[in-house]
Amino acid sequence: MSQIVLDHITKKYPDGFEAVKDMSLTIEDGEFVILVGPSGCGKSTALRMIAGLEDITDGELRIGDSVVNDKAPKDRDIAMVFQNYALYPHMTVAENMGFALKLAKVDQSEIDRKVSEAAKVLDLTQHLDRKPANLSGGQRQRVAMGRAIVRDPSAFLMDEPLSNLDAKLRVQMRTEVSRIQQRLGTTTVYVTHDQTEAMTLGDRVAVMRSGVLQQVGSPMDLYNNPKNLFVAGFIGSPAMNFMPAQIEGDTLKLPVADVRLPEELRGNLGGSAGDGRQVIAGIRPEDFEDAHQVGDHKDRGTTFTVTIELVESMGSELYAHFSAVSEHSIESEELRELAEDSGAGEVPGAGEEGEIVARLDPASKVARGKEAELWVDATKVKLFDPADGRSLTADSTAEGNGAPSASGGQSPAGRDPEREPGGRG
Repeated sequence: MSQIVLDHITKKYPDGFEAVKDMSLTIEDGEFVILVGPSGCGKSTALRMIAGLEDITDGELRIGDSVVNDKAPKDRDIAMVFQNYALYPHMTVAENMGFALKLAKVDQSEIDRKVSEAAKVLDLTQHLDRKPANLSGGQRQRVAMGRAIVRDPSAFLMDEPLSNLDAKLRVQMRTEVSRIQQRLGTTTVYVTHDQTEAMTLGDRVAVMRSGVLQQVGSPMDLYNNPKNLFVAGFIGSPAMNFMPAQIEGDTLKLPVADVRLPEELRGNLGGSAGDGRQVIAGIRPEDFEDAHQVGDHKDRGTTFTVTIELVESMGSELYAHFSAVSEHSIESEELRELAEDSGAGEVPGAGEEGEIVARLDPASKVARGKEAELWVDATKVKLFDPADGRSLTADSTAEGNGAPSASGGQSPAGRDPEREPGGRG
C-alpha cells in the first residue's frame, strides 16, 4: 500500500485543450478517495495519468516514495478495474483472475492459492469454472475486481466500475466494493459520475469541474459546507434549490418569503457590508417542512404560503413541488453547467418562475393544487456570489474549504481521522 500524491498535475493535448489543470491532491495510504464530476470534467483523465495510460504534461506524480511520471503502467504497482470489465470470454473465472500472475510467471500453486483467497472474499468460489458469458453483470464485475485483488497492488484504480449495472445491482455492488476495500485496506481511487456513489463510498470526495479540482473533503463536509455553487448543486439528491435573493439589513428577501438572517450568517457576510447585495440563495429540499409538522425549533425559520403543483409520495417522505416567482433570473455559468449535466432544459429555481422542491414529513397533508403553509429553516440557507459562484456563508474552518490557487489547484489534504457516512441522497 502507498500514498499517492498529485503535485500540480496538468494534462494538455496537442490541440491545446487542457483536460486537467494544475491538480494537487494527496491520497493517503489505505484511503478510499472518490473523483466525481459531470462528463468531461477530467476525472477519468486524472485516473489514467495515475495509471500511466496518459502522459503527464506538467507536474509530478508520486506513488509511495517514487516519482512515476516516466514509469510504464506495469511498473507502478497499481491495478485498474475498468467500466466494461475487460474479461477474456474464452477463459474461466479462475483463469481470468489469475492471468496477470501467469504472465508474470508466478508458480501455478501460488496463483491457485491467491485466486482461491480472492474468490472467497468476492463470493465467487462456486463460479471459478464458469465462463464470463454464464455470469450476471454483478458477478462479472466481481471477477474484474478479483483480477485486481490477486495482484496485491499498492493501489486500486476504478473507472466507473458500476455504470453498466442496473439500479438495484448498483446499490448491492456499492456495498460490496466498500466492504472489500475496508477489508483489504488498499489505497483506492474511484471515478464516478454518480454523486450518490461518491457520498456513500468515499473517505473523501474530490469534486471536479472543467478540469479544475473544486473541493476536497468528507462526504458530509461537501454536503454541509460547499465552497461554491457548483459543488452545492452537484452534491445532493434532489438537488439544492437556487433562487435570486437580496440582503436588506438583517433580512434576506427570497421570492417565497422574507427570511431573518441568523447572526452567524450576517457575520460571514461582513455585517452591514452586505446591505442591498444581490445574491443567489441555495436551500436544500429537506430544509423546508410542512409548517404543521415543525416542532420546538420553529423560531429558527420563516413560514410562508404557496400553491403546491405536484406531490410525490416516497413512503418515508413527500416531495412537494411549487414555483417561486422572482423579478429577475439568475445568470450563472455554474448553474448552466449543472442543468446541462442533469439533462434539464432550464436551471431549477433560476428563472423568473423557478420550480422549487421541498422534502416533507410523510405525515404532511399537502395536496396538489391546494395552498399549503410551509416553513424554511433560516439557519440552513446558503448564499453564493452571482459573479463567481463562491460561497458567502461556508464555514472557512471546515475541511476541504481551502480556496484553489489561481490556476485551480487544491492544496494536498490529509485523510479524515474518522470515516463519515454520506448525506441524504
